[in-house]
Amino acid sequence: MAQIVLGVGGGVAAYKSALLLRALTESGHDVRVVPTASALRFVGAATFEALSGNPVSTEVWDDVPEVAHVRIGQRADLVLVNPATADLLARAAAGRADDLLTATLLTAHCPVVFVPAMHTEMWLHPATQDNVATLRRRGAVVLPPAVGRLTGPDSGPGRLPEPADVAALAELVLSAGAGALAPDLSGRRVVISAGGTREPLDPVRFLGNRSSGLQGWALARVAAARGAEVVLVAANVDLPAPFGVRVVRVETAEELRLAMSSESSGRQSSESSGRQPSESSGRQPAESSAQDALPLARGEARPADVVVMAAAVADFRPATVAGSKLKKGGAAEPSSVELVRNPDVLVELVAARPAGQLVVGFAAETGDAEGDVLTHARAKLARKGVDLLVVNDVSAGRVFGRTENEVTVLAADGSATAVPAGRKDAVAAAIWDVVADRVARQP
Repeated sequence: MAQIVLGVGGGVAAYKSALLLRALTESGHDVRVVPTASALRFVGAATFEALSGNPVSTEVWDDVPEVAHVRIGQRADLVLVNPATADLLARAAAGRADDLLTATLLTAHCPVVFVPAMHTEMWLHPATQDNVATLRRRGAVVLPPAVGRLTGPDSGPGRLPEPADVAALAELVLSAGAGALAPDLSGRRVVISAGGTREPLDPVRFLGNRSSGLQGWALARVAAARGAEVVLVAANVDLPAPFGVRVVRVETAEELRLAMSSESSGRQSSESSGRQPSESSGRQPAESSAQDALPLARGEARPADVVVMAAAVADFRPATVAGSKLKKGGAAEPSSVELVRNPDVLVELVAARPAGQLVVGFAAETGDAEGDVLTHARAKLARKGVDLLVVNDVSAGRVFGRTENEVTVLAADGSATAVPAGRKDAVAAAIWDVVADRVARQP
């Protein structure tokens, strides 16, 4: 159990902090909410006290014998400021200590994460950007805001990320430290595939696989948090889109092939890839349409700096697709299903990649009489021609649909990086550490 300080700034997005608080406490953490006085105009102290089981105060004069303005920060394992308004970022960057929250920020020895929320003009203002740069230079994590509906009719960057995303990143920082969210992918364009393709047999049935898309989602969420522009080509994944990520929904291997080719090359926007980018059905319509405001959705795409093929793509598809449901009995009952081979999407991406593009493949392997998991993976690395291959041991049903993973990252130069078992966001961060190091060394 970690000791978490949840700072709440005075913006309308403060209502989401109650949902974040519940997610953190349900994970077993002890959370002390420290709001600003303005935050309590949006969400009352009673709500935070009831959900956290801890007292709520805003002033350094409250509970003087405890010396709360010092002790709260000293005892914390993580300080998470959600939402961080433009005013709060400015006061934190200036080192102000004029309320309990800013005093706590000055006494904290643990990782500090700011989750900004404000109108687009305020986020883009040079003063705010300077304050963000100052806080990052001092070692704090300042997440990029989501893009979407703001207060009133406005849309754009400045929306508070959803509580589930923030909670996942908070767990990542607790397990791996603030370095897991270093902004080392800023300015990089990343295209990731996730999920598992489905090949129709008739209007009802399909050939598919067990990939949940959770690892691809974690890769996208962490890449966005580290500053990348992220496009996520999602094959049959029923999850809300990670914040700051444009999602292109696909179903079959051929649809995924076309989407990955266009997005990785930058030749065309996702609208021409056969499916519209969209959020999951769990989002509100205003949030779904807001994805079109992301920078790459208006034909401004450029070739990706990094392409990650985390999706499980079907090797084969039925040679023919029945126009009506295949039924048991009678002359129409099939005695067998003829399969044809799908194109190798990863090999095509490697062959067509522009100069300087880093291609990362995934391999779900099991050992057999001919070799162990890494033996098969090294052969696949050479055969595919990728720069890096992330290897999963999926023996006995491991990995698929689970919240934890354990991988080895093989490189074309023969090196190998073992990533120990952990939450998939932590595994994603370790993978991006390897990728970011190699991208930084590109000429």
